[in-house]
Amino acid sequence: MTTTAHGGTPPLVSVAGTDTDAAVADLAGMYAGRSWRSDRTDGSYWYRYVGVGDDRMSIRRSQMHGSLRGDAAVEGEVVVQWIDDGVAAIDAGRDEVRMQPGVPTLFPIEQRFSIDYTDWDQRLVHLDRGLVLDVASERYLVDGSVDFDRNATPTAESMARWRTAVASSVRALREQGSESLAWHESQRETTRALLDMYRFRAEVAPIGWGEHRNARIRTAVEHIHAHAHEPLTVSDLARVADLSVRGLQEAFHRTLDRSPMQYLREVRLRRAHEDLLRASPAQVAVADVAARWGFTHMGRFSGEYLRRFGEYPKVTLRR
Repeated sequence: MTTTAHGGTPPLVSVAGTDTDAAVADLAGMYAGRSWRSDRTDGSYWYRYVGVGDDRMSIRRSQMHGSLRGDAAVEGEVVVQWIDDGVAAIDAGRDEVRMQPGVPTLFPIEQRFSIDYTDWDQRLVHLDRGLVLDVASERYLVDGSVDFDRNATPTAESMARWRTAVASSVRALREQGSESLAWHESQRETTRALLDMYRFRAEVAPIGWGEHRNARIRTAVEHIHAHAHEPLTVSDLARVADLSVRGLQEAFHRTLDRSPMQYLREVRLRRAHEDLLRASPAQVAVADVAARWGFTHMGRFSGEYLRRFGEYPKVTLRR
């Protein structure tokens, strides 16, 4: 990829230097860094980091002649990175990813991970979590969870679309500015390109979901997403949707092929998964997370969790 975070656009962030301690001080704060260490490899040591954009999307470039290791995390954002040169690996428990030049790679979302970079030229795109959810809602039944299949390998076609979208975004920002409609729409197109590269783990919205005829069931679904942490009954949902209990049940089965309470249980299961990804095994027990989301029978919870996520909840917690 040849996209840069330079040009005539004022930088959102710009740091550079030739000192290892300064590199750690400059860079660690951007990624909640812990125990970061930077060393010389051979010859001169230097680093540069520059980014343009705004709080919804930014395009960045990170370079170093040297090495950097430590622990990182991103919160409230989805970060896609790729390297043009050097050696780089990220690891979230047992999910180590060694990056290949030009292949976009997702940072683990809402969980800490290790980084190990040497003599690199790296590009990054930071996307606001809210932007990702908003664009994802064009295709999926979004319940507030941001979950991608990071193990999938993007296709050549999806990577080409990603490259085009990022390059177009930089051009829109440079030529039209951060308040322009072109920049706003390029952010959404870049997010759509991300959704083409990595599978978003959510149910695809039924055909006609956004049409007026589905307005009442959409109201019930949105209420479930917003209040899944609270006690809810089918009568509560029927009242919110201005339907009878029978009418709501029929609408759910006709449109989503399940009952309202089955849908609620699935949302709570995804929320439990998110909590386990973020939690520390030293501070949280699986049973506590399960109980928080209304799962009181651990055997059934573990079985449902395994079918949905392909691993037991205790494995997720240990990552």
